[in-house]
Amino acid sequence: MYKLMAIDLDGTLLTSTGEVTEKTRIALKKAKEQGTEIVLASGRPISSTESLAVELGVDNYLISGNGAAVYDIKEQKIIYDRFLSKEQVLKIAKLCEENSFFYNVYTEDEVIASSLNYNILFYHKENVKKIEEKRTHINIVQNIAEYIEMSGKEKFLKMTVCDESRFIFNSIIKRLKAIEGIDVLEVEYMSRKKIKSGTDDVDIQYYYTEITNQNVNKWTAIEFLLEKLNIKPEEVLAIGDNMNDIEMIQGAGLGVVMGNSNPKMKEIADEVVADNNSEGVLEALERFILK
Repeated sequence: MYKLMAIDLDGTLLTSTGEVTEKTRIALKKAKEQGTEIVLASGRPISSTESLAVELGVDNYLISGNGAAVYDIKEQKIIYDRFLSKEQVLKIAKLCEENSFFYNVYTEDEVIASSLNYNILFYHKENVKKIEEKRTHINIVQNIAEYIEMSGKEKFLKMTVCDESRFIFNSIIKRLKAIEGIDVLEVEYMSRKKIKSGTDDVDIQYYYTEITNQNVNKWTAIEFLLEKLNIKPEEVLAIGDNMNDIEMIQGAGLGVVMGNSNPKMKEIADEVVADNNSEGVLEALERFILK
């Protein structure tokens, strides 16, 4: 029996339009009732991930910022963290500003950006369907670095840098890797999401990378929880789709990836299920948890 199931959100549990199907919701409830600890493990802010966890009833712990923080939902407090410092964030922001790279900054409770573009546009469109307390808080400011300097904020989960051009994106990666003390996620393919415009589905496509403090990943955060809950690594099922899931897919007793994952992820996985628009998480629950 798998005692803990760690589930990524975007591209995994959530469909391309940011929803969780009703059948998957029911299966998650059954898995929890039979004693499996369900932990959402996302790159999103704590507040955004928490609202979904509470809505789904998987409300003990969550992992945010790709492993930068573990949050105890019942106690309403962070119990593990490896944040980016203000100094690190401002250094990266300066590089992005000087090279006209689109970037945003994730704190515990909001995403700070200069415009509604790329991932921020997706969050914005997703928010339209949600009540206020369940939305991802987007803070649009004129100058991100100046806002951070003046805000008094000292702890940051991660940063995201995006561009539509592969050539420009490769130059972003090269410059970011020259900065010491951070980890730069290498994503080899475009992010593809859908938003509603009237009755039509509109594709949002862009290259992106995520920047965290050094040695931050979802598996390290899971290991913290395993020790706390007295669960062994072989008793963990992890499911994801992207390169920010690679460590937990490799570390878990059973590493499962979605049908929409890139070939590299499928090579390292123990199992491959249907894509995120075809209830791949439901398939994993039925095959490996509820069987």
